[in-house]
Formats: sequence, C-alpha cells, structure tokens
Amino acid sequence: MSSHKILRLSQDIRHEISGIIMHELKDPRISGMLSVTRTDVSGDMSYCKVYISSMDGIEGAKTAIEGLDSAKGYIKRQLAARLKMRKCPELIFIADDSIEYSAGINKLLKDIEK
Repeated sequence: MSSHKILRLSQDIRHEISGIIMHELKDPRISGMLSVTRTDVSGDMSYCKVYISSMDGIEGAKTAIEGLDSAKGYIKRQLAARLKMRKCPELIFIADDSIEYSAGINKLLKDIEK
C-alpha cells in the first residue's frame, strides 16, 4: 500500500476514535480527560496501535485502556461503519504519558519565566 493511503487512514481512525470515546462510551473507567495522541496503522492495514493519554497521568491512562479493551468490539464496529471499511484493523490500545510530560515542561517554562 502507498504510505499516503496509510497515513490518511491513520488520521481518519484517530479522529473517529476520539469522537467515539468522547460521545458514545459510558464506561466509568474511561474518564472525560482522554486524548488519542497518535495512531499507527501497519503496512498491511491489519493492525492499528492507538496511543491514549490522560490528564490524570499514566495510571489514569492504564485504567482507561482497560475500559477501551472491553469496548474494543463496539469501537471497531462503529469505526468500520463510519469509514466504510470492509475489514477494520485490529485495535491495540497503548497507554501514553505525553500529556503529563508536556504539562510538566509547561510548568518548568512558566517557572523560568517568573
């Protein structure tokens, strides 16, 4: 497959999964302060790694991953319907601490500014 097609599919998956998480999932383990930071689709489009970050830190992201894993079938079905895909890639959710890391850097920069 061309890398342009995979990159576009990766961006579309990221956008749609963000919408599904924010508006449709009601699991208490999935807090409202989640962000899909990145998605990586494999070359044969059979797997997609979805990186999830939380404002509650890495522990909040790991808890959210448990909820997302239990809702994986629903997310995959919604994703296939919205993107009109015949075969949706297998979703692999991974906890990411990039929001917490960037908040720490922002705090350091504000401290330096003062």
